[in-house]
Amino acid sequence: MAKSAQKTQADNAGNPVKFIFGKTNYLWFVISIAVVTLGFFLMAGTTDIYSSTKIVVAPVVVLAGFGIGFYAILKKSDS
Repeated sequence: MAKSAQKTQADNAGNPVKFIFGKTNYLWFVISIAVVTLGFFLMAGTTDIYSSTKIVVAPVVVLAGFGIGFYAILKKSDS
C-alpha cells in the first residue's frame, strides 16, 4: 500500500498543478466583488428613501457587478 502511494507522488512530482481559472479570471472576479460592494454602499446611502441613487443607480451597479462576475467565470483562461 505504501509503495503505490509513493509511486503516485513520484508520478505527480514532475507535473505542475493546473488550475481551472487563470490570473485574469481572478482579477475580474475581484473587480466584480468591488463593484457589487460599491452598489450596496450606494444603496445604503442617505436617509432619503426615494432618491434616484437608491432606486436606479445602485441596483444597476450591483447587476453590473454580477455581470462582471459571470464574465470572470465564463472567460476562457489564458493557459
